Amino acid sequence: MSELSPLRRRMIDDMMIRNLSPATQQSYLYAVAKFSRHFGRSPAQLGFEEVRTYQLHLIGEKRSWSHVNQAVCALRFFYGITLGRADAIERIVAAREPQRLPVVLSADEIVQFLEAVPGLRNRAALTTAYGAGLRAGEVARLEAAAIDSRRMLIGVELGKGAKDRYVMLSPQLLQILRAYWRLARPGRWLFPGRTAGEPVSVATLQEACRTAVRRAELSKPVTVHTLRHSFATHLLEAGTDLRIIQVLLGHARISTTARYTQVATTLIADTASPLDRLSLAVMPPTDPSRAHRTRGGGHLPPPRCRLSCRASRAHVRRTAPRHGRHRGLPDRDPGRSRRELRGMRPDPRRL
Repeated sequence: MSELSPLRRRMIDDMMIRNLSPATQQSYLYAVAKFSRHFGRSPAQLGFEEVRTYQLHLIGEKRSWSHVNQAVCALRFFYGITLGRADAIERIVAAREPQRLPVVLSADEIVQFLEAVPGLRNRAALTTAYGAGLRAGEVARLEAAAIDSRRMLIGVELGKGAKDRYVMLSPQLLQILRAYWRLARPGRWLFPGRTAGEPVSVATLQEACRTAVRRAELSKPVTVHTLRHSFATHLLEAGTDLRIIQVLLGHARISTTARYTQVATTLIADTASPLDRLSLAVMPPTDPSRAHRTRGGGHLPPPRCRLSCRASRAHVRRTAPRHGRHRGLPDRDPGRSRRELRGMRPDPRRL
């Protein structure tokens, strides 16, 4: 293994002092190293113009906005903290990400998905992710001692932002975990990985999600976080208070939890429209004579006669009274023009 450069070592120390998570440290180091390889020079020799050029390069490659902003955060930390440039935050601009609604599965789709998950461990882990609303990393690092069956709680240690919290332990989930315990007999980690003494990886759980989607033939893209979105949405549709959901999910701001109100379809469908409170008559009158006289009724204009009406009128033959005095004159047909009728007049000398 090659020795770390003093600049890389200093950046790692800066992140350790600020107690950034290992995942954040890894993503920051990867982003700065990729930025350096793009120009073939040390990042200390590159300036803000190169950062701007690199941002345009990522946008030109059709990278997602979250990927672009992740590189921005890493470069802001490197230039602002490690190199001590105070204007890094102002000079390195972050992009505005589009606010997309999360994908949510219905209750029936949740059943189809969980029944299609391969393997006992993976099925128990993904069932726990939905039943408790856990993130992928939280369910992967869940310890067996965190299951408190007496108080019906699950203790989540060092979640996002290095915060601990409690979530509810469903009685049905407790039965599933007990059955899983009797068959698997895990050790410290409730869902162990292939390596002894290590928990299951997040990549393994994500791969189990992709396999379950293919088996269940679902049209929606499903990840472990989709189960968390579905957990929050189903609670909201069941009438759970939004602040309770915020505590269960571990959100720092209520605005983050409030976005689930946009995908709670039962709440949207059950909301009464202000039109329902108005006494508004928009139907035409039932009296046919009045409808003919007024050409429609109420507040709606009369229907326009289009091709279908003209076609139906063409099949109706209007009969005109026969001319008793001049038998040579034909009955006037409404379908013929006056010019045609003039040509069909008889010779006056024969009358």
